[in-house]
Amino acid sequence: MKGRVLIIAGSDSGGGAGIQADIKAVTALGGFAMTAITALTAQNTLGVHGVAGVPIDFIRQQIAVVLDDLGADALKTGMLHDVPVIEAVCEEIAARATGVPLVADPVMVAKGGHPLLAPAAVETLKARLLPLATVITPNLPEAEVLVGRPIRDVPGMREAAAALRGLGVPAVLLKGGHLEGDVVTDLLVTADGAEEFVSPRIATRHTHGTGCTLASAIAAGLAQGLSLRGAVVRARAYVQAAIAAAPGFGAGHGPLDHGVTVDPSRIPG
Repeated sequence: MKGRVLIIAGSDSGGGAGIQADIKAVTALGGFAMTAITALTAQNTLGVHGVAGVPIDFIRQQIAVVLDDLGADALKTGMLHDVPVIEAVCEEIAARATGVPLVADPVMVAKGGHPLLAPAAVETLKARLLPLATVITPNLPEAEVLVGRPIRDVPGMREAAAALRGLGVPAVLLKGGHLEGDVVTDLLVTADGAEEFVSPRIATRHTHGTGCTLASAIAAGLAQGLSLRGAVVRARAYVQAAIAAAPGFGAGHGPLDHGVTVDPSRIPG
């Protein structure tokens, strides 16, 4: 086991996304996952049925006690649902984890359409969280909110990623899964330029938690000393394998097989 990853995000009671997906992804890639839970959701493959926030002081305490004792080699943020939560998380990161790589997944809407970020919090997210990040991993709807315009094709993705870097983010992995077509194009943009990663689209409804999983897989790679590009390449391969092996659970957007890397036959007994 190598690489300590502190995940600051919401819980998904259905196990497919959120903290649960984050823990599974980091573990499946050989890292050590720690958590600070920002919110609880009553959720399944059909959607989010309820949300309960965690008290701000307790969010702070979770972050503080983990970092003060265990430390972290990378951070990952997910659902930070309102202004006080974003501000508290950013303050704790700035005070306790300066220099630790941060993968910020700007979670705004659940797969089923339920909003997970208050509209008033978007500007706070842009002003406070994004400049702390090593890389952000928005999907196209999230990027459209952040840049304030539609994104309809890969050239549009390039323009949006450049605009996001203009907000003070060193690197952007813009996920293109919402574009139509037989392939999925993700775009990594850094100070060194832009690189497209293209893979065949897997025809399935079982894609719940792909964004959380990808971001945490990248964080695990950074925690283990991989370059950003290396972490992205491995994370994309892992997510593709997990989608292809999805167990088919649930009547809606089903979960991935996060344990696709695990071989129980190797365990004696």
